[in-house]
Amino acid sequence: MRENHYYAEILRLVTDITNDPPAGLADLRRRCARAYLSPDIPAGPQDLEDIRALGVCWAEIVDAGTEQGRVDLLNALLAKAAAYPRITNHDDCAGWHLHYRDDGVRLAAVLRAVVGVAAAQHLTELGMHRLGRCALEECRAAFVDFTRGGAQRYCTRVCANRDAVRRHRRRTQPVG
Repeated sequence: MRENHYYAEILRLVTDITNDPPAGLADLRRRCARAYLSPDIPAGPQDLEDIRALGVCWAEIVDAGTEQGRVDLLNALLAKAAAYPRITNHDDCAGWHLHYRDDGVRLAAVLRAVVGVAAAQHLTELGMHRLGRCALEECRAAFVDFTRGGAQRYCTRVCANRDAVRRHRRRTQPVG
């Protein structure tokens, strides 16, 4: 499968929102811009609250105990998408791509729709197991597994290295 860069950025964005909810609308806008979401999408205080709630919903999807549970939660998220997909080009700026919104749709609704579609594509193509929590006890941050083999256990290399050093020290420390 050819991974859609835009979808990957959307999944990173919703995971970031889950792990560290936005402090305010300006913070949310900065994060959305990094994920290539247009700054022209209308947003206000209610969108901020709705997107924080989306982070809670995403945590439930990540933490689902079974594949069927994950699918059920993801289908519920997809059902909230009110717009139909359409092809757009943003005045020849971004190239042809899919939009999951009509004009004037607010940021929270746009993000719910694109998160649902991005997650559905990623998980159905690569496996329902591609969401998880960091294996480092003190971290436990949510992550989306984009690795080739699909066996990611840590949210970042920093956490993986920290845990590896800890395991090494336990093995090499003298007993008693």
